[in-house]
Amino acid sequence: MAKVTTYSAGRIASRVKALGRQISRDAAGRRLDVLVTMDRSFMFAADLIRFIHVPVTLHFVQEDIRDVEQSGHARREVFFGSRSGPMDGRSELKGRDVVLLDVILDSGITQDFLLRRIGEGKPRSLRLVVLLDKTQRRRVALEPDYFGFKTASNSLWSGYGLAASNGTGRNSKNLTAGSSAARRAKSGRGGKKRR
Repeated sequence: MAKVTTYSAGRIASRVKALGRQISRDAAGRRLDVLVTMDRSFMFAADLIRFIHVPVTLHFVQEDIRDVEQSGHARREVFFGSRSGPMDGRSELKGRDVVLLDVILDSGITQDFLLRRIGEGKPRSLRLVVLLDKTQRRRVALEPDYFGFKTASNSLWSGYGLAASNGTGRNSKNLTAGSSAARRAKSGRGGKKRR
């Protein structure tokens, strides 16, 4: 049976509290503009900002995957939009202290793209905070400024806002990685059907 790794609700809460304190110290009383990647980071964001003890303004960025055609070739592209449009708020961040918040850093491509786009608006500072840093699959030279846990696991993680492959599990208080078979067995879906 494949190994299952779990970060408990208590361990997550303790680490999130420590991250909030560290970010507050580093912000030194300045206001922070926190950009939250939706929809997987909502739970982490809600918990973390309660422990950031400086003024915070929240911005929500939504990923939109589209199939586009260019020069007769179809390809899939990822766009990011906010309430004001596709990253239109960049100019509003000029001279500000900005934190990009995502629950998981995997290949790093998405976060690298967002950091570059946000950086075009010339913020005073720009930092990345993630709860889970998956180091094995990194495809760009990017390291988070703040992280909760580092892991070499290539497994799919679920819980604490992250969905399992079947779309469930976001409401679990724990964060779990492991084979889908192990998760099914743990949740009881691998057994006999009830009649």
